[in-house]
Amino acid sequence: MHTIVLVDDDRNLLNTIGDALESEGFAVRRFDSSTAALEALKDLPADVAVLDIKMPGIDGFELLTRLRKDSSLPVIFLTSKDDELDELLGLRMGADDYITKPVSTRLLVERIRSLIRRRELTDGRGESEPIIERGDLRLDPSRHECSWKDQKLKLTVTEFLLLKSLALRPGHIKSRRQLMDAAYGENIHVDDRTIDSHVKRLRAKFKAVDTDFALIETLYGVGYRYRSTSN
Repeated sequence: MHTIVLVDDDRNLLNTIGDALESEGFAVRRFDSSTAALEALKDLPADVAVLDIKMPGIDGFELLTRLRKDSSLPVIFLTSKDDELDELLGLRMGADDYITKPVSTRLLVERIRSLIRRRELTDGRGESEPIIERGDLRLDPSRHECSWKDQKLKLTVTEFLLLKSLALRPGHIKSRRQLMDAAYGENIHVDDRTIDSHVKRLRAKFKAVDTDFALIETLYGVGYRYRSTSN
């Protein structure tokens, strides 16, 4: 049984969503404060965390920042309707996905299942995959490990799958739709800006270990490609 961590200071919403997820066969741990959730997550094995952004004290952004220090746990943000700033900021900070309120439990269940499938593909629970090496880049899909010039990069599930899709065919252009399918699955649709935010964060992680990194190229109006090198 997969475990979902649900964090929201709205008790009614917490119980409504929690009950709906449990009816779908998930084990749900409910928290009405980020502090309690953060403490529990130190020892609690979980598959996905669903976090509300606007909470008193430690808000969802700060909770995500603290989680990302030592965890690649897939995270879905709950955002206010049409609040694009929250959505983009959350994605740039390392969230994997977001759902706007009022929450559609059917959509949330689909996104959670998609994230779980994606995580299982990148942590050794899926079929074993060969290591991908492109010059100084090394990707081990079976272990969800990425390194650049022998320095390890901590990537989220979404970032890893996007990079893998680009690196598999260096020099070939990938449209946002193709990257969306690679990272989310063919039955999940997200906005183009979601893909752009993930790519921007991916680049930032490479530049943090190598300021000269420039192999993920933008083809404006077309998509992205991982530049082919002679290394």
